[in-house]
Amino acid sequence: MPSSRRSSKRPYSAAHRPLEMQRATGGRRQVTRHGEEWTVQPVRGNEKEYVCPGCHHRVAPWTAHVVAWANESIFGEQAALDARRHWHTHCWSIAE
Repeated sequence: MPSSRRSSKRPYSAAHRPLEMQRATGGRRQVTRHGEEWTVQPVRGNEKEYVCPGCHHRVAPWTAHVVAWANESIFGEQAALDARRHWHTHCWSIAE
């Protein structure tokens, strides 16, 4: 027997919400620094500890931060991805 409750889903006649690409890609974005293209992705943190290349202090475990990598490398795309670095969010935002 069907439920008598009304569905809370979007009615068939209602318009779809536009896709938010920023959310769909996990916040990943492309930026240009010093004429070089970078991919930057915010992360919530995990149990590993990293050293921020901006301030040379540790990025404590479970601390939200950003991961950045150059889109191109003379050694190839995979080498650029392998050379990614974990930055404090503030350090990345003020890096020149």
